[in-house]
Amino acid sequence: MLSPDPALHSQFEAAIDRSEQLAHARFSKNNQDQDALFALTLSSGLQADYAALIEKHNLASLHYTKEASTWAQQLLAVCSNCYDAQLATGFTKYIIGSMAAPVRWLMRMGGLPADKQGGIADLQLTAEHGRYLAPFARILLAIAYVRDKNKAGALELLSSLHSQFPSNTLFPREIARLQTGH
Repeated sequence: MLSPDPALHSQFEAAIDRSEQLAHARFSKNNQDQDALFALTLSSGLQADYAALIEKHNLASLHYTKEASTWAQQLLAVCSNCYDAQLATGFTKYIIGSMAAPVRWLMRMGGLPADKQGGIADLQLTAEHGRYLAPFARILLAIAYVRDKNKAGALELLSSLHSQFPSNTLFPREIARLQTGH
């Protein structure tokens, strides 16, 4: 297992802290500030990703995931067509909805929604209408489709991503893996 670079982690934390300071300053003046709410959603989402993917701290990641979903819900309450926020709510619903029944129950008790199909629907909204996060939503949907044995859906999304980002070598590699069954 690779160890995270401490210097990069410090830079990441500094950038997160700065963005949160700026967002909270705007939020304190106007609790319906869409940019502040979106920045707080992204900040918590990035922290969740870092905790899960880099540090392998799944409980910390769940905390940040819940936080991102809460900020996203606040944003959606003031801007129903801020489709990028649906990524946070969709990811949370899908991940928790995919867990074993006893874990889902515990997560729901902790305030995390468990709705796998609702999560897919939220991710599809971001994939179709998101301004900034549509490609990321399509990647997450492709992963969900592979997990759910929907190879055709995953191939369609990966092909569209490959068309949009032809220099990215990940998409053709994953398409080939799906086509060959490896």
